[in-house]
Amino acid sequence: MAEDISHFNYSAVKKSLRRFCIDYRTEFIFGIVLLICALCSYRLARLIPVSFYDTTLSPILNGCIATTSLLGAVLLFRHHKGVRVRLLWAGVLLIWAVLASLLLLRVMAYNAPIDSDQTISLRGSELIIGNIYAWLLLLYPTAVLRPGWLNISRALLLLLPMAIVALLDYALPIDLRWLLAILPMLLMGILVLHIRAYRKWCEENYSSMDDIDVQWIWRYITMYLLSGGCYCVMSFSYTPAHAFTQQWLLLFMLAYSTEQILFRRDPWDMVRRARQPLPAPQPTSAEEETPELPYAEYRAQLEAWMAAEKPYLNPEFRLMDLRQIVPLNRTYLSQLINTEYNCNFYQYVTSYRINEAQRLMLEQPDMKLQDISDYCGFSSPTVFSRVFAREIGMTPSEWLAQQLSAH
Repeated sequence: MAEDISHFNYSAVKKSLRRFCIDYRTEFIFGIVLLICALCSYRLARLIPVSFYDTTLSPILNGCIATTSLLGAVLLFRHHKGVRVRLLWAGVLLIWAVLASLLLLRVMAYNAPIDSDQTISLRGSELIIGNIYAWLLLLYPTAVLRPGWLNISRALLLLLPMAIVALLDYALPIDLRWLLAILPMLLMGILVLHIRAYRKWCEENYSSMDDIDVQWIWRYITMYLLSGGCYCVMSFSYTPAHAFTQQWLLLFMLAYSTEQILFRRDPWDMVRRARQPLPAPQPTSAEEETPELPYAEYRAQLEAWMAAEKPYLNPEFRLMDLRQIVPLNRTYLSQLINTEYNCNFYQYVTSYRINEAQRLMLEQPDMKLQDISDYCGFSSPTVFSRVFAREIGMTPSEWLAQQLSAH
């Protein structure tokens, strides 16, 4: 019995690790490549003359940051389509463009070359400005990972810890610059704790995680932490090499994030727009905490509809679409799936899509992977192969070869 339990746990852990590696392989590679580029740039930047960096390279990089932010803001404002996070990021970019332009004017008007024979640390006022920049970059992941939570007062609440530490740094006879330097990264670390809940929320509402899953958030956090790491190092040892690495990382982050956010979907915004005034069922008595719903009857209706209409073949199939056959609101629809099938909506639809793909591959072995993924509701063959390998434990081609050899 003990051996069976040990074997079961080992299998579960092995499966979880395999799913994690499949889901986040691209993000891991992205982080490693970006880190290697940052280390290489730091090494090469040490060869840059200090005077050239102060008078030429630094103003150029700041100008690029200001221009990229301004163009990104204009682009997002023109194509926001009412998506809340796009408007939020456009506002962040606009503020960033103004601040970067002011910094550029300051550098050009009051040029103070750095002595190449020693390193200096950032002053308290510079760290406070850096905290404001970091706070602006925190707003987007906060709005994504905590749908519907962020407003103006709560955005200012995120700034409160930084303001308190800054005041203590000036008021107390102790050096709190190190805390000012790492505080933005600590706040981002706390925000990471919401990733699991965010993914669960997405999987309970959508049949496809393309463009709304947490992979993009991991990339954003990776860029934020790398740029923040350079900022922390600069707070204790400011050199042109450190500043150059931090500036190009920031420029890349702003440009890449703008492109990604422009073409990504906001799941919370889509759910909010899809809401209809359908009230939730009410308990029949004060003693009942939840109503007695005919879930068995609803399940039979749902399975008949899924078999007849095959709505899962639509890549945009959502939880709220179940209301065509089951008269419940979003909360009770999710509860229906969780109770009757012991899974979330994404897993429920994925099982149908995988079964349909397996049927097609057996009936038409020569059918292209692209055609199978398109027909079964997957956005691309890459997504189809990744999901298939995660659920079945092997690639579609390996599974088909195994099935053909068995027959």
